[in-house]
Amino acid sequence: MSLPAVRVPDRPGPACGGTRWESILARMQAVRVVVHGRVQGVGFRAWVVREATALGVGGRVWNRADGSVEAEAVGSAAALGRFVAALRTGPRLARVEQVTEQWFESQEVPLGFLVTG
Repeated sequence: MSLPAVRVPDRPGPACGGTRWESILARMQAVRVVVHGRVQGVGFRAWVVREATALGVGGRVWNRADGSVEAEAVGSAAALGRFVAALRTGPRLARVEQVTEQWFESQEVPLGFLVTG
């Protein structure tokens, strides 16, 4: 299932005046996080959706075949930093053992945060 997204134009159109699109792109960071430990079967993905929504972060989260959980999130650098910090702790029933993160820039802004697998 694909997450709906808004494609931000590479070049601002005449209606947007230029600086608004550029400032949005400058703030849109993205992070891919893989969380290992006791993270499946404990409500981890639903908790991730609640945390992301509270922080204003868009993206998706899914279970991986190796028993870990992976999430991709897009938002401001500050919100994503808080998001990754929350994933390092996890919900009450989870036991997070290892978290890996990969940061990148994104020109797609997801609408909401979804469980996709």
